[in-house]
Amino acid sequence: MHIRNPIEWVVEQIEAPGKTIGSALPETYWSVPQQAGVPEVQRITMADLKTALRQGVEDFAACRTDVMFLCLIYPVIGFFIAGAEAKDGLLPLLFPTAAGFVLVGPFFAIGLYEMSRQREITGKVSWVDMFKVLRSPSIGPIALLGLLLIAIFLVWLTVAQGIYDITLGPAAPVSLWAFVREIFTTPAGWMMTGLGWAVGVVFMAGVLAVSVVSFPLMLDRPVALRTAMAVSLTAVRRNPVQLGGWGLLVAASLFIGALPCFVGLILVLPILGHSTWHLYRKVVRPPMTNPLSSS
Repeated sequence: MHIRNPIEWVVEQIEAPGKTIGSALPETYWSVPQQAGVPEVQRITMADLKTALRQGVEDFAACRTDVMFLCLIYPVIGFFIAGAEAKDGLLPLLFPTAAGFVLVGPFFAIGLYEMSRQREITGKVSWVDMFKVLRSPSIGPIALLGLLLIAIFLVWLTVAQGIYDITLGPAAPVSLWAFVREIFTTPAGWMMTGLGWAVGVVFMAGVLAVSVVSFPLMLDRPVALRTAMAVSLTAVRRNPVQLGGWGLLVAASLFIGALPCFVGLILVLPILGHSTWHLYRKVVRPPMTNPLSSS
């Protein structure tokens, strides 16, 4: 009898959903029939944001160790990115990279949405549920929207480099500390910071508008990518203050979590990911039918 080691077992658990990408049957995967119309957007209050956060913390607590283990990959990636930028003279992109995580965070949290969805359906959750998103009939549109956010992130880095070039650049800073000193003590540094924040807010607002409920919606219902993005835009128009506040909370949390070599994301990302699922439940009117068990 072959006794598998823990690493072998973990690899098998991750590979299993990948072998059946997009294979889940629509009638058993989604919580509403394919004939359902366009989801209805509801108005929410600030109290709903607090409730969503509380429910997100509850989901995080339900499998805290598992989620934190899986989310270790993000600080590791961030550490290598930061190291590469410092080594290659790309220090001006260090802070934009940390801030830019806000732009791709909704996509990177897709597995966390699925975990909350599975816990909602079955009352149980494990780290394996994170990879069940690969079986979703909507995995194609989900990946396409993810690629769009990654492209926006790369455009943001290009713009950030351009802002540095016209203010403190184009020469690379001598060292990290010299760069930080220039940012806080010179007019050019102040201008770079102001321009960076102003442009960054525009990027963040655009991503928030098209993705605040898009990913959870495509996991939950049989909708096209354009429909999911349209519903997300409608949600922002109908709840500008509430979702604007949510966007600022997410941006601040992810930015702070990304600063210490992305280590803070171990805690921040799972809580925000789970909370986003529950926010979606409050923004988009729940289906009339009971959720079906996932196959």
